[in-house]
Amino acid sequence: QVQLVESGGGLVQAGGSLRLSCAASGRTLSSYIMRWYRQVPGKEREFVALVGRRGRITSYADSVKGRFTVSRDSAKDTVYLQMNSLKPEDTAIYYCNADSYPPSWGQGSQVTVSS
Repeated sequence: QVQLVESGGGLVQAGGSLRLSCAASGRTLSSYIMRWYRQVPGKEREFVALVGRRGRITSYADSVKGRFTVSRDSAKDTVYLQMNSLKPEDTAIYYCNADSYPPSWGQGSQVTVSS
């Protein structure tokens, strides 16, 4: 398991942008497929985006495709989620995840989009 530390959440108006970061503490992220999820209170956690170990493969939920970009910087050992054209329905707590065994989760970052 790896300790994940997230940063970058906040409050933004609809149409604005935010970038979330996810860094590892103690171990490198290079061995892991990394995913972003989000959760609204009272609802199940949902998949947002995935980036492969080398950053070449990405995948997105339909709801964010074309607006969000997931990437990783091996030199900084950090994974990013660039969120553009944000909508109020993107409001959630966002979590990064590493496919370690057992899976590792960040502490969560609140993203609030006002209309």
